[in-house]
Amino acid sequence: MRYTILLSPEAIEDLRSLRAHIRAEVVDAMEVHLRHQPSAISRTRIKRLEGEGSPEYRLRVGDTRVFYDVVGEEVWIIAVVPRAGAEAWLRKVGK
Repeated sequence: MRYTILLSPEAIEDLRSLRAHIRAEVVDAMEVHLRHQPSAISRTRIKRLEGEGSPEYRLRVGDTRVFYDVVGEEVWIIAVVPRAGAEAWLRKVGK
């Protein structure tokens, strides 16, 4: 099944703030890993986050983390955060 990838306004701003080569790497990884099997847990890339609520998953792309939810046939990208700020972002925004 092919999933639709949707980005929140915050995620769009997060992507725009990245350097071009990092942005391209993140967009490519979203296409490769989230387009067909966004909930397929892996040891190195995709992790299901603990607890109830949002975000459900985290995609690791180098030193960048992509937080997202899977709703039906859609993948909702919530935020794109540098690794250094990911834990603080989750404490602040995660539900």
